[in-house]
Amino acid sequence: MLKGSIPAIITPFTKGEVDYDCFEKLLKWQIKEGISGVTVCGTTGESPTLSHDEHMQLVEFAIKVSSKKIPVIAGTGSNSTKEAIEFTKHAYKSGASYGLVVTPYYNKPNQIGLINHFKKIAKVTPLKQLIYNIPGRSIVDLSYDSFKQLNKVSNIVGIKDASNDMSRPLVMRTFMKKDFNYLSGEDGTIAGFLAQGGHGCISVTANVAPKLTSMLHHFWLKKNYKEFDKVNLKLAPLSQILFAEPSPTPAKYALSLMGRCNYEVREPLYKLSSQTKVQIKKTIKDLNFI
Repeated sequence: MLKGSIPAIITPFTKGEVDYDCFEKLLKWQIKEGISGVTVCGTTGESPTLSHDEHMQLVEFAIKVSSKKIPVIAGTGSNSTKEAIEFTKHAYKSGASYGLVVTPYYNKPNQIGLINHFKKIAKVTPLKQLIYNIPGRSIVDLSYDSFKQLNKVSNIVGIKDASNDMSRPLVMRTFMKKDFNYLSGEDGTIAGFLAQGGHGCISVTANVAPKLTSMLHHFWLKKNYKEFDKVNLKLAPLSQILFAEPSPTPAKYALSLMGRCNYEVREPLYKLSSQTKVQIKKTIKDLNFI
């Protein structure tokens, strides 16, 4: 069962190429700061702009760097079922702990198509699968009836939910298997998600503040809600500003100010406005990160 703070780690670039030295230092720092796992080649990792070779190499590299200290969740989704199967087979062969399979974007399949997509991917390997439901980006939303069908698939074990619907973990707990894993994909709503039965968060904010986000979940698990609230309030301005413009550009800029990576994203993502830069710098300065 996955719990706690799990960074959706960025993919650092230098002059347009994946910077593996930087990635290694960043992941080792996050592990030292107490993260509970890591997700590689997800939305925050700019997976749509990675070549297949880059994608697979990053998964392999993250597994190597983590040295089994934490579970590695490999982004294996695609809007092509065939491509998602290829990524899933590779993740399993490489030793990933889980595959994170996003609802197919752009194609807009119906619910039967979505069910078929996830069943076919789950069938090819024993790799544990997390369904990534993010209707704001994929424009499709997996229904409760579809989840009931997928509940019968033994290696579909959890959800990363970025729907901003705080009722979802509560409602799903009434019909999903007891050990189903509920992970939030929205940093700003984590308190509500956990209160409704969630287990953790696949987090953008954890890229910049791995220690604080880890402390947040530690206090929740210890039922120390007073300290949880203090940390949550402390993190709120950061979580907000990291989504002021398309992610992960704000997170990369913050990390660049902290000396953790270059301020470089792949097009069509673009550099931040001057106003957002000023706000990010002030926010991380207030947190004593610089």
